[in-house]
Amino acid sequence: KNINTMNKINNFKYMLSGSIDTDKKHSFMNMINTRGRKVIAEVILKRDVLKRLGGGITPEQIFEYRQIGNAGAMLSGSVYNGAHAANGLTALFIATGQDVANVAESHAGITYTQLLPNGDYYWSVTLPSLIVATHGGGTNLPTQKECLKILQCDGGDVTNDDDDGKGNQANKLAEICAATVLAGDISLTCAVLAGDWVSSHDQYGRNK
Repeated sequence: KNINTMNKINNFKYMLSGSIDTDKKHSFMNMINTRGRKVIAEVILKRDVLKRLGGGITPEQIFEYRQIGNAGAMLSGSVYNGAHAANGLTALFIATGQDVANVAESHAGITYTQLLPNGDYYWSVTLPSLIVATHGGGTNLPTQKECLKILQCDGGDVTNDDDDGKGNQANKLAEICAATVLAGDISLTCAVLAGDWVSSHDQYGRNK
C-alpha cells in the first residue's frame, strides 16, 4: 500500500534491493562492508614442517611465488589473490546444503603472507563476504544434514552463551570454510612449486 502510494505521488518505481545487494554476484561493496560473514584463517608454517610435508619447498620459494601471484592477480583484476578459493568452497557448499550460486561472492578474498625473521612463514586468508547457513534450505536434506553433523555444525543459527559447544553454528561453518581455502592454497602452491601439480592430475584425475 505504501509503495503504491509513493509510486502514484512521485511517479517512479523501485525495488527493495535494486541489485545493490549483489546477491550471487561479486562486488567491491561486499568486500568492504561484508555481506554474510567475514572470516579469517591464518597459520604459521614452520620451516622444517613445510620442507618435510611440502615436497621440499622452502618458505623463501613460497614467498617469491606469492609476490609473482599477487602481481598477476592485481594485473588481471582477480577478486581473489590466492590460489583457488572457489574449489574448496564449492565442495563444502554442495556437501553441506548451501546455495552453490553464492560461491560467486563468497570466493572473493585476500591472501596475505610474511616471511618471518626466524625463517617460518605466516599465511592468512580473509573471506569478507561468505554466505553460509546451517538452518533451512538444502541443509535439511538427509546427506547434507549428515555432513553438517559430522562437522558439528548442525542446528539453528542462534547464538547463545552456553558452554555446550553449540553457539552459532553458522560462524563455525564459516571458520571451516576459511580453513579449507587456506589448506587448499597451501597444497596447490606446494604442488606447483614441487612440480607435482600436472603429474598428480595425470595420476589421480578422472581422465583415465
